[in-house]
Amino acid sequence: MTTNQFETQTKALIDDLKSVCANYGLGNDGNEFKIITQVFLYKFLNDKYVYELKQLEPDLAKAKNFDEALKKYTEDDLEMLTMQISENTARIAPKNLLSRLFEQQNKDQFADIFDETLVSVAKDNIDIFSVLTQGGEKVVLFENLSKYVTDNKDAFCKALVNKLVGFSFEHIFTQKFDFFAAIFEYLIKDYNTNAGGKYAEYFTPHAVAKIMAACLVTDTNVNNVTCYDPSAGSGTLLMNIAHAIGEDKCTIYSQDISQKSSTLLRLNLILNNLVHSIQNIIQGNTILSPYHKQENGQLEQFDYIVSNPPFKLDFSDYRADLESNANKERFFAGIPNVPKSKKDSMSIYLLFIQHIMHSLTAKGKAAIVVPTGFITAQSGIDKSIREKLVESRMLAGVVSMPSNIFATTGTNVSILFLDKANTKDVVLVDASNLGTKVKEGKNQKTVLSNAEEQQIIDVFNEKEAKDDFSVVVSYDDIKAKNYSLSAGQYFEVKIEYTDITVDEFTAKMTEFESHLETLFAESKSLKKEIQNNLKSLKYA
Repeated sequence: MTTNQFETQTKALIDDLKSVCANYGLGNDGNEFKIITQVFLYKFLNDKYVYELKQLEPDLAKAKNFDEALKKYTEDDLEMLTMQISENTARIAPKNLLSRLFEQQNKDQFADIFDETLVSVAKDNIDIFSVLTQGGEKVVLFENLSKYVTDNKDAFCKALVNKLVGFSFEHIFTQKFDFFAAIFEYLIKDYNTNAGGKYAEYFTPHAVAKIMAACLVTDTNVNNVTCYDPSAGSGTLLMNIAHAIGEDKCTIYSQDISQKSSTLLRLNLILNNLVHSIQNIIQGNTILSPYHKQENGQLEQFDYIVSNPPFKLDFSDYRADLESNANKERFFAGIPNVPKSKKDSMSIYLLFIQHIMHSLTAKGKAAIVVPTGFITAQSGIDKSIREKLVESRMLAGVVSMPSNIFATTGTNVSILFLDKANTKDVVLVDASNLGTKVKEGKNQKTVLSNAEEQQIIDVFNEKEAKDDFSVVVSYDDIKAKNYSLSAGQYFEVKIEYTDITVDEFTAKMTEFESHLETLFAESKSLKKEIQNNLKSLKYA
């Protein structure tokens, strides 16, 4: 079966699960998200465990009825097999397998059996698969899901199980990153909204994520490195950079204030074989209480940092708490003041940029999505940050993206690239004229072609100057331009000269004189007409 067929079947399963929710009054309900993502994940983990057992035990792989074959194994034999399975695979006790759940679907109070199964799986895998909150609480994989349905709970859970058994994930575990990226995007597309939460974006457009990763990871020999996102959302940026480095060559770290985004990130890590990093996923407030720290209490430093932070957010409740000695170095350029009105317009992204600068290793690199206004602002915290980037020689470049690259916001964005090892030239790219505009719901969105994405990546990585597209400048050049990081301010203004003969010059001048005389004559006539009209006016 082809990758496209696998993708179509997997999307059909997601649609089937959504259909069940809709039939039981949960369509577009806030709890639908929890049910769909948890049931999908249970199925994925179940099939992954079965797949791994079959890889280890040929008799199980050959068996016509896997479940009956498994029942012949003693508890000790099964324990020995399970110990050989990688930690990326959840442990599923035989009683919690989907096939056993399916066998019990006609029992009374099946909803309780369904809930107990999922909660049991979560409990058995609590150490590796739980997300940690800032306060030390563990957010487990699954919860009781039948509570979200008012009536017919047994029938609801039975309907979900019946959708799951007609599909197998076993053939897709050899698929690569792009497959799982497409599935993940499809899975969360209906839930990719803020819905009153703190951070507005759960999903960064794939083009932006791809460009950020490709411009950061230029060395194919990178190994044993750390990657961090202080406002991780659903983890799109982290997944892209982990894939660029190699999932087995890096460890992921993140923090995000949103419980929903932490749940999405965990799902993303599981799909992309990055289970070893789940323990580093923290649900909490990065700006107020950064979690990842060294033994001496200083902030942990990372080799690669990616971030699409919230641009505007009301943090007036804890702004005063940020004014501490401990934060003086971290927020060196300052902390935005609380405005008299529109507190939700406070520029919190300025704190994220400073936090990221403070969290890089000596040779660390970062890519941050910022509002394009940041790269040219002539005063305030924005300019102080740019000055520090130039004076500290830790700037790699900027790519100004087309408008509406994010369908959910009209704000023009740029990608700010940092590189603490870049002491030489900086590349500035103006990609604002690239892309094709398309409609996405009620919004207009700009989509980059693969060739356009590659054009940006190649020009940036090769530090290539192209007319009206990119420019390569020194730190001194930037200082001379008042620390502006806009490519357009460095482009040459070109004046084209054309050689003409004396006769051609005389003819041109005669033409201009004739045209001017005509205009002067018309002006004189018009002036006389206006004066006559004014004289004819009388008081009524």
